[in-house]
Amino acid sequence: MKKDAKHAKSARTLQTWQLLGISSVCFLIAIFSLRANNLRAIELRNAVLAADKANADVDTALQELRSFTYAHMNTDLSGSGGIYPPIQLKYRYERLVEAEKQRVSKKNEVIYTQAQKQCEAKFSGPSYGQARIACIKEYALKNGVETKEIPDALYKFAFVAPRWSPDVAGWSLLLGALFALLALVRMATRAFIKATST
Repeated sequence: MKKDAKHAKSARTLQTWQLLGISSVCFLIAIFSLRANNLRAIELRNAVLAADKANADVDTALQELRSFTYAHMNTDLSGSGGIYPPIQLKYRYERLVEAEKQRVSKKNEVIYTQAQKQCEAKFSGPSYGQARIACIKEYALKNGVETKEIPDALYKFAFVAPRWSPDVAGWSLLLGALFALLALVRMATRAFIKATST
């Protein structure tokens, strides 16, 4: 019972300088934690870009980055490198564009072969050369496949970090602000008591 009273008294008797000291330590921890959050976000972004380049599992790397960004302060990458959005799956996009070109090229080759067969059957003989060429062109235009545009926006990402997060950085900032506020209240109270007592 006496111990509890003693602890309660010592907790009440924290000096202003002690409150400011605790606040400063909390803010220092917050600064280092915010920096660590940012470095981890950059590391995860680089893992996404490396997976994209190597044609590896981009989705898992992207999910890790997204989860980390949404759960930690100071992980917004929009200012890094001047590129916006900061995550662009350039290599995946280029591979898809190239695959689409290959698909269209193969289909058009088949269509051209079909056109040649049909038009040769229609216009056989040496005197039908021009008519056969016109027929092939018309068939290819009518049945040809065009390249589908792949929207690049589907391969660009920007994740927004929260203003406050319940991690080491967030709690340190909150505690630092709380202790600083307690110190200010104590100083204001003492100043008020001193002003009213004279």
